[in-house]
Amino acid sequence: MKNKFLLSGILFLGLVVGCQESDLDKLNPNGVTVDTFYKNGAELTSAVNAVYAMAKSNPLTSREWFFLQDLRSDDAAAGGGQLETPRNQLLLGSHDSGNSVMGAVWRGFYELIHRANVVLDLSGKVSDIPAADKARLLAEARFLRAWSYFDLVTMWGGVPLYKTYVTAVEGSLPRSSEKEVYDFIVADLKAAQEALPATYDANNLGRATKGAAQMLLARVYLQQADYTNAKTELQKVISSGTYSLVDEYSDNFIEETEFNKESIWEINFYPSGGNYNWDGDGNGATAGTETVRTQEYSGIGWRNVIPSNGLLNEFEKGDPRFAKSFYSTGDKYNLDKNVLTDAAQNGNSSVVDGKTIKISWRKFSLMYKTDQTFLTGGINQRIMRYAETLLSMAEVENEIGTTAEAVKYLNMVRARKSVAMPAYPTAAYPVGTKDQVFAAIMHERRVELSGEQVRNRDILRWRKAGKLKAEPFAYFQKSKHELLPIPQQEVDNNPKIEPADQNPGY
Repeated sequence: MKNKFLLSGILFLGLVVGCQESDLDKLNPNGVTVDTFYKNGAELTSAVNAVYAMAKSNPLTSREWFFLQDLRSDDAAAGGGQLETPRNQLLLGSHDSGNSVMGAVWRGFYELIHRANVVLDLSGKVSDIPAADKARLLAEARFLRAWSYFDLVTMWGGVPLYKTYVTAVEGSLPRSSEKEVYDFIVADLKAAQEALPATYDANNLGRATKGAAQMLLARVYLQQADYTNAKTELQKVISSGTYSLVDEYSDNFIEETEFNKESIWEINFYPSGGNYNWDGDGNGATAGTETVRTQEYSGIGWRNVIPSNGLLNEFEKGDPRFAKSFYSTGDKYNLDKNVLTDAAQNGNSSVVDGKTIKISWRKFSLMYKTDQTFLTGGINQRIMRYAETLLSMAEVENEIGTTAEAVKYLNMVRARKSVAMPAYPTAAYPVGTKDQVFAAIMHERRVELSGEQVRNRDILRWRKAGKLKAEPFAYFQKSKHELLPIPQQEVDNNPKIEPADQNPGY
């Protein structure tokens, strides 16, 4: 059942930044303010829904977020000259502090954090709902705030750490250290775990669960190479019995099989007949109901981003996940009623095993059931799934010295019914040493999780830990491309951040 709980966000949760001074002197008598809101549990629920609404807005998961993640990974290539300049800059490493895609994601996350902070700061006025329900709502806000800060600290390093909502420019903060940000994220997720349920009813699917908080915390520890604590959190997810691999790999990326037993957390989108809000910021009754990903990546859409040759050639011969992740010229689509041609796919070709062919993303594309060339739609964005849990457990087992256990978890992923790849060791991937097992882990994570906004973080943490045998990017400059630049708008507008506080190289 496709639920709609996220469609009822409230319009404002606090200070609206960027108005002229004369506008700030005016009070809308019909407007809702923080002083008049938060009277009851219904309003608290609506406020939390508005935090989710920001998560699925244009600056975040319905558009700019997946672009930023993918273009900073070696899974992506330009579909052709139609890729817009700010996106191409990220792909080529020529971006600067004025990059609009990067700036939109930064602003989106801080607006989400602001909304979560308002909820957490003002919830004390609400007393008409059961304590457990209130605690759950606040835990959801903490989870979403932690998710935002995790992406920020991963991509930008130390960032301003707002723990309460800001009501004036004077409340602006300088950059905190990476450690301070990570410590805050860990505290939020530990607190969230205590109050979040394992599951929800059909009307509330998409809300954060205990397993989502555990898996996100495992990601946080893994990013810091804290393998012992990462294993603790991963084991919680595994031992809960809530999750398992689905038989059909493709079920993780289509509309009809959302919220399946493999899904740990996904962002809920709802098909609304092409109602995509290109300037949407999560406000209004229909804000963010659809995602534009299928239009941006699909072979018969704009095809702005295609899989890189490196990714395509990473797959072992005969791996069913190749055809389940990508469309190639000659494949059938639209319920097998159409055959994909070169001409139907705008832009560049790929080279696989020495053969030139046009290949496009199949994951999260509506092409499996339509031949429409404008394809905004309602496929949910899966953020975390159980296969990643197993692969992460393989990595931590390998790092702490239990390589046989690591191989066991790798083979669990390969043994999925619709995949059924030969178990490790294989001729290409022997697993007799820790380094060999790690090579298999890198391979398996890349092919299993391709195009799911995981590869960027993997590269960042493996580079930082000195585990990359070769740098994935030809453009890479040490002491520059490890992090994104703080957006110029933030440097200009935040009185606590000076040009000298900018990340190195920018």
